[in-house]
Amino acid sequence: SLRRCVSAGENLPAATWRAWHERTGLRLINGIGATELLHIFISAADEHIRPGTTGVPVPGWQARVQDADGAPVPDGRPGLLAVRGPVGCRYLADPRQRVYVRDGWNITGDTYVREPDGFFRYVARADDMIISAGYNIAGPEVEDALLRHPDVVEAAVVGRPDEARGQVVVAFAVLKEGAERDAGALRAFVKTELAPYKCPREIVFLDALPRTATGKLQRFRLRTTGGRD
Repeated sequence: SLRRCVSAGENLPAATWRAWHERTGLRLINGIGATELLHIFISAADEHIRPGTTGVPVPGWQARVQDADGAPVPDGRPGLLAVRGPVGCRYLADPRQRVYVRDGWNITGDTYVREPDGFFRYVARADDMIISAGYNIAGPEVEDALLRHPDVVEAAVVGRPDEARGQVVVAFAVLKEGAERDAGALRAFVKTELAPYKCPREIVFLDALPRTATGKLQRFRLRTTGGRD
């Protein structure tokens, strides 16, 4: 009886989309919204679905990618996602309002790329970008590569402070039951999927990733406690 499925609240990796489609035959409708805006503002459905991208602005909404000064950046270049539309709310007597709304645009805190055909592709939360030895590394890209390994059920990637490199990439993985916890083999697999500098310096295996009651990944716990209480 299940006919349509919607994903929102967290980035939907292409590997997860394909795995769901292979098992159910259903095409997940991806989207991004914000509590402050009361709405999903970028999405794509049915024949417009493109795994690995969020979609295009829904009717009534505008979206663009801009730099830290508020100037739009060219297609294909990462920047801050800014949106505006007919509904929303505001922080009353709260300094966050001055940061969240700039020149009439709502700054979501996400780093995105706008493709030349108008589709928006998620890169990372702006504060989750990993800068290692001068390279900008998007954790979700590394997570998606890990999820393409047949033994990986869940993956999360964070940056860990490093004196020499500024940060290094650390991955946390949950494997299928009975799979061997071989960090070397998993790192070798990622190197076949991504540039070597994006490969995790360390892979930590967990029985489960820390999540909120609504299922959102708690990356701050991975940074501070390694996901263990």
